[in-house]
Amino acid sequence: MAGRAITAARLPLILMEDAVMSYEHIEVEFNEGLGTITLSRPPVNVLNIAMMREINGVLTSWIGKKDLKVVLFNAKGKCFSAGVDVGEHMGGMAPEMIEVFHGMFRLMDKLGVPTVASVFSSCLGGGCELAVFCDFVISSESGKFGQPEIQVGVFPPIAAQIMPRIIGRKAAMELILSGRIIGSDEAKAIGLINKVVPNNDLESATAEFVKPYLKLSAEVLRKTKKAIMEGLRDELEPSLKIIEDIYLNELMNTADAQEGLQAFLDKRRAVWKNE
Repeated sequence: MAGRAITAARLPLILMEDAVMSYEHIEVEFNEGLGTITLSRPPVNVLNIAMMREINGVLTSWIGKKDLKVVLFNAKGKCFSAGVDVGEHMGGMAPEMIEVFHGMFRLMDKLGVPTVASVFSSCLGGGCELAVFCDFVISSESGKFGQPEIQVGVFPPIAAQIMPRIIGRKAAMELILSGRIIGSDEAKAIGLINKVVPNNDLESATAEFVKPYLKLSAEVLRKTKKAIMEGLRDELEPSLKIIEDIYLNELMNTADAQEGLQAFLDKRRAVWKNE
């Protein structure tokens, strides 16, 4: 349901780390094998460095947790996430932002358990990357997906790595190079997400979606996911390192990347120099 977090039953936290820690930008639960991270940074869950550090801290605390079976990302507020904080792409902050942002995906990959995103309304930029990197995405009819980074003079590194592997080269090229926003039905049709449900059913549908996995062995789930990924020979780290180098050492040294980001912050139209 738009504006309402989709979580497991509200039971006491099992993880000691979560029980004693409070978070400013997220909410965390662990219940019967389901670890839930709820984005809670009003109004549109823009992912800043502080928020992503909180997410990384939780994911790190779950590494080696034998009874973790599924990680679920959902959200409170007006939408799933409008993206990563544009201001933190600027100047000397870019390397730190990329390190922390990509840390989420490296940790998700390291956990090795199935991951699920439950999405409503806008799911854009870095928020879209977080969702579609998950093994499963369930969306309400209101879901809107896209990578508009190209329009402000940058590109989405995680989408560049993962989208061609999910939806194929041509569809990925179109979405990333155009920055076009698509609805949930189109996202499902091209294989970007798994399931679309009525807006008011998202919470219950998400619970039903994850339920079968919670009845299985956590270790068998890990081994099976590992086998699938090995079968694809699709290792995250080698390609992501190359993409990071292009982003930080080539893209961010262009005049147009700096102009596009500054124009966004200034709420004006970018003036491209094509250099």
